Amino acid sequence: MIPIKVVGAKSATQPSAAASHSDVAGVAAKYLAGGTLNLTALPPLSLYIHFPWCVKKCPYCDFNSHEARDGGYQAGFPEKEYLDALRTDLEMALPLIWGRKIYTIFIGGGTPSLLSAAGLDRLLSDVRTLLPLDSDVEITMEANPGTFEAEKFKSYRASGVNRLSIGIQSFSERHLKALGRIHDDGEARRAVDIAVANFDNFNLDLMYALPSQTLEEAQRDIETALSYQPPHLSLYHLTMEPNTLFAKYPPALPDDDASADMQDMIAELTAANGYQHYEVSAYAKAGRRARHNLNYWEFGDYLGIGAGAHSKLSFPHRILRQARYKQPRAYMEQVALGAPVQEEREIGREEMGFEFMLNTLRLCGGFDPRLFMERTGMALNAIERQLNAAEAKGLLYRDHQLIRPTELGQRFLNDLQEMFLTT
Repeated sequence: MIPIKVVGAKSATQPSAAASHSDVAGVAAKYLAGGTLNLTALPPLSLYIHFPWCVKKCPYCDFNSHEARDGGYQAGFPEKEYLDALRTDLEMALPLIWGRKIYTIFIGGGTPSLLSAAGLDRLLSDVRTLLPLDSDVEITMEANPGTFEAEKFKSYRASGVNRLSIGIQSFSERHLKALGRIHDDGEARRAVDIAVANFDNFNLDLMYALPSQTLEEAQRDIETALSYQPPHLSLYHLTMEPNTLFAKYPPALPDDDASADMQDMIAELTAANGYQHYEVSAYAKAGRRARHNLNYWEFGDYLGIGAGAHSKLSFPHRILRQARYKQPRAYMEQVALGAPVQEEREIGREEMGFEFMLNTLRLCGGFDPRLFMERTGMALNAIERQLNAAEAKGLLYRDHQLIRPTELGQRFLNDLQEMFLTT
């Protein structure tokens, strides 16, 4: 699987927009040609917009984020230039998604809440100009407590953001310092107060099994979060990701038994407060599941624009993955050259089962077996051997209406997912 560029740079340093769009339209025509799959319908389509800058890089973070240096973010990132690049990137991608409606939008990062109110309004205006949006479109924006300003968030809401995802991580000042966060516990609480005052739909992100964290401290964090009655909670076990500061200098973390106790505590508290545990790390009140993320987990489609953004796009006879240039400056330069996509490949039939199950097995309630054919264009018997093996090990339950991980399968999810690596 050798990555290829979607649009090669022309001999001229600045190709015309018309030439770039013509090239991409040609690529679109290529992907509409016959192929090895047979999708009877295209899945729902989401839009992901990546904002790559942060005030400070956290030591545990492996996302594509870059510190806004040179005296703060106003001098550290070129807002207008980046917004110009996002619009051009989206324009060039349009031939790949002609006629398709957008059901959810997610503005992630980085720290998108560093955007000015006018910048966010311009971004969403550009999106509305170029794309047909569902009348009930969910528009989520990630925000960090250290960047909360009440008036700015009122403006975000007025511009169309109807869901916030707030990176609290902890309400403990000691643990926030250990995680390298720029906000303290007071700012964390103030951020949630502002969210509650302006948004009826929001998510709180918290982590557990933090450096030197006790069960009692983890429970206090969860109880504090629950006191705000958030519609949605994302609760993540801290992990040491490669190429992070924590991976190089690992802190002392709770052992496996302590982490398991924290997971049991979370399960009990969330259930007692009316939250459904519907995905590995996601808990929601009735009717408040994260529709954007749910589309990922159900192997839906998404167009990603911005530095380092990834896309998964389906066509009648193939499924395409793309990745854009990661470094913000390189990304903007490549957009100007008409070639923002650094890597592109088709998902082969031999890997389709794993790609599908990697996502759908994260859903605690599982999925309808018919979804496999709808989203992959292949018959379910393509993974029959792996399904039988997983069922025999007690990791999977299935009948003619449902396939889902068992409680044991959820506990050993990585092992279950890896069983579908080979066909």
